[in-house]
Amino acid sequence: MRLQEVRRVHSTLSLSKGKGQIRSIKKLHPQYIAGFIDGEGCFWVSICRDEAMKNKIFCRAEFSIELRADDREILERIKETLGCGKIYNCYYERYGWYPHVKYKVSRLDEISEILIPFLQKHPLQAKKAETFQYFKQIIQKRMNGEHLTKKGVKEIVKLQAKIRSLGKKHRSETARIRENRTSSGVGR
Repeated sequence: MRLQEVRRVHSTLSLSKGKGQIRSIKKLHPQYIAGFIDGEGCFWVSICRDEAMKNKIFCRAEFSIELRADDREILERIKETLGCGKIYNCYYERYGWYPHVKYKVSRLDEISEILIPFLQKHPLQAKKAETFQYFKQIIQKRMNGEHLTKKGVKEIVKLQAKIRSLGKKHRSETARIRENRTSSGVGR
């Protein structure tokens, strides 16, 4: 069971870094991860038209954390501790931002069987807790196949709107956003 892996918070995993080099990734304490998600995590749902789908609607849910590339190690440790998701390199050169890395969990089974149980066991404490509750409802509707019905899609759209309204209510330009720009970037 994957949840047992999360409990061993101080174990490490050796990974091949290149030609014969090995490095260890230390797991993190679950409460640290919950706090990190409270501050930096993003629960996101998109709904779009897709002619290949039976009801012509595609609903996709995703959890992510995006940081500057020089903070990659913490995302690797979160990924290792949770035991799911992937890390991607992101480049924002056209905005004059430094390179970023994104930890993303988008597989429905990983969200429902790993991420949600983890956050239920280690609850979020800040404003993001409310967003998580709406996100969790959307995942449950996806798991029940409700996203394949018109009624289900309407309910998911309402939940998505609540998530978006929470994001707008709390969004403001911060010092963190400014520090992510290079000297030639916008806003400096």
